[in-house]
Amino acid sequence: MTSTSELDRLLKLPGIFVKELERPFVGRHEEAELIAIALLTKEHAILIGEPGTAKSAMIRRAAQLIGARFFSYLMTKFTEPSELFGPLDINALKNGKYVRITKGKLPEADIVFLDEIFKASSAILNALLSILNERVFYDGYTEIRVPLWSLFSATNEVPEDPELEALYDRILLRQYVRPVSDNLWKDLLEAAWAIEIGKVKDPTPVMTLDDLRKLYELVLQVDLSPVKSKLLKLFAVLESKGIHLTDRRKAKCLKAVAAHAVLNGRLKAAEEDLIVLKNIAPHDIEEFEKVTIILSEELKTPYKYLRELEEIRASVREIENYISSFPRIDSRFIVYRLTEIYRDLETTRERILAMITESGNEQVEREAAKVIELIDKVMDKIRERLS
Repeated sequence: MTSTSELDRLLKLPGIFVKELERPFVGRHEEAELIAIALLTKEHAILIGEPGTAKSAMIRRAAQLIGARFFSYLMTKFTEPSELFGPLDINALKNGKYVRITKGKLPEADIVFLDEIFKASSAILNALLSILNERVFYDGYTEIRVPLWSLFSATNEVPEDPELEALYDRILLRQYVRPVSDNLWKDLLEAAWAIEIGKVKDPTPVMTLDDLRKLYELVLQVDLSPVKSKLLKLFAVLESKGIHLTDRRKAKCLKAVAAHAVLNGRLKAAEEDLIVLKNIAPHDIEEFEKVTIILSEELKTPYKYLRELEEIRASVREIENYISSFPRIDSRFIVYRLTEIYRDLETTRERILAMITESGNEQVEREAAKVIELIDKVMDKIRERLS
């Protein structure tokens, strides 16, 4: 039985992991949480989006943070099975033995990242199916048990080929990775430069694979009774909107919900944990936004407030850039425009204060405080200009 002190220690680890994982990246909190949930559930995840959005870098850092053996490869239609699973041992083959040299290859890795996974050949895809499902690599007449914990993959687009659908469906968690929004471009430049000049070092592990195994056991102990009926209702709502989940994906939803609870330091699920459906229900890019809207309407969670706060933050940053572009001259138009913006900001500030009361949520309160701080900063600039 886990002691109280050990339980407290374990429940803090996922939050620490997410914080350290996203530290060198800009605007990648959702991706960091998705990776954490994949690891907590021992499931697999796919990141969908254009190149250059830090997908592979985040998975590599995740493996470093748990001290896991890592294997990464960029797939093409010319990739040979030996490039992933290891070459044949020629000396053994001369003696009539079929043996692969798997050292440093996928069969010996704990965490795997396969970029452009759907470009792989049929032979590789068939091998991956058994690895994802059973953690077994069938190599000729040999059955090799693999230590794989989670496989992460990336693609520029969702596959339309029915032959690829079986593999795609077995990857439980999906995230549409968008480019960093323009209001974060400055932060992106600073973060990228810090990496270039060597300020960002390889991270020190914040937990071990043994810790991860214990956390996985905790996930399986989460009390899910408060959310089961609501989850069934959400399945029906999504189906009515044309968003279909296979039986496999429905069956695994509860594990992801439990992981979200553990990620937030709880062993009892709450309605807000059902937000993980945004990473399970969508099939293609068009459905991601659709599912997010449905969940924000159906769930009594802080998500809709956090979403609104993010939109307000982006708008305020745009206003800050806009007023900085005004010429340093006195004119009736500029005074009028600044006064108008100031009043709008006052109204927005009041709305945020109301959101804190409405939500009654600590996370919303923390994020709201950051946005209010930004609004106050911009209002100070306007007062300075008007004076």
